[in-house]
Amino acid sequence: MLRWGSVLLVVLATASLAATAHASRFMRVGIYDEAQTLYGPVPKTFATFKQLHVQEVRLNLYWGGKYGVAKRRPARATNPADPAYDWELYDRTVDYASANGVHVLFSIYGTPSWANGGRGQNVAPTRATDLRNFAFAAARRYGGTYPGADGRNLPAVREWLAWNEPNNPIFLTPQFRKTAKGWTIQSAVDYAKICNAVYNGIHATLAPSERVGCGVTSPRGNNNPNSSRPSVSPLAFIRAVKKAGLKTFDAWAHHPYYAGPSDQPTTKPVTAKGAPATAVTLGNLGDLTREVTRLYGNKRIWITEYGYQTNPPDRLFGVSYAKQATYLKQAFVIARKSPRIDMMLWFLLKDEPRLDGWQSGLLTFGGKRKPAFNAFMQMAAPAR
Repeated sequence: MLRWGSVLLVVLATASLAATAHASRFMRVGIYDEAQTLYGPVPKTFATFKQLHVQEVRLNLYWGGKYGVAKRRPARATNPADPAYDWELYDRTVDYASANGVHVLFSIYGTPSWANGGRGQNVAPTRATDLRNFAFAAARRYGGTYPGADGRNLPAVREWLAWNEPNNPIFLTPQFRKTAKGWTIQSAVDYAKICNAVYNGIHATLAPSERVGCGVTSPRGNNNPNSSRPSVSPLAFIRAVKKAGLKTFDAWAHHPYYAGPSDQPTTKPVTAKGAPATAVTLGNLGDLTREVTRLYGNKRIWITEYGYQTNPPDRLFGVSYAKQATYLKQAFVIARKSPRIDMMLWFLLKDEPRLDGWQSGLLTFGGKRKPAFNAFMQMAAPAR
């Protein structure tokens, strides 16, 4: 049985050293496209990644749900070999990534039905310990010394995220809860427990150079519990998780998407009558960086999703192919100028098939290269 209390001080000290060791100006450039890298044409995708000089690929590591590792409660939750766990889907992609020199960023997401009374994968687990145990098992399996199905050690994964867009009700609900004292930002209360669990579970393996990113926040939120779709703005969210007990992390991750097709990467959010911005896009990312510094110190900043949709096919939100390529270059230049940003991931490699999905790929759904394909290759090559 793992003694969590006895290793906590060692865990925190090791995590601090790991974060310091990685405080360099090298910025990894990568892609987040689950359909192409997890359950899609994985060999073809990684061949394309090699052309593009991709250094990092983000993958959701589903704890529960359709692609969940743990569809039933494990008897020995910290043991990756427990019969309740099925890692096959993830082992495959980790192997392909390693063979092509690509680092993996695993985003642990999705509560199994057995862990929250069947309330859906976007509802926090009833016991944070269950999530911490899973994070430990995952980090142990992908620690670099754990044997896979063929007997060879599985490649190491060193970068991790806790959840996805917890300030967005699609990924974490409820966002607010009414109490006798008024409205509470419940998503922040739940997320503080989620991120503490993932951070402590990952770092308890004591594997070298592990880093855990928290936040992974959506760029906007209405801060209105009475709206038809309540959500929390990223700045309000980080303040609320600090108050709720989020202790520490190695990096704060964010998705600084543009607001509309007239926005360039340098465009700052528009506010009414000079009010302070609540949205955080690439144009005012410094607002978030300053708040991270005020609350948690000199932590790293990760941009774990960014992209511009194209018209065609998205006539409402898209920009021209040429503008997408230009804005991609501008965005990566902006990110590289920040001494705090050491990861930036483009969303997606390939357009999604439905128009109500995302059309920010470097490739059309039919596989045709957009000008952004070569633009990404140029921006990634120096870092390679």
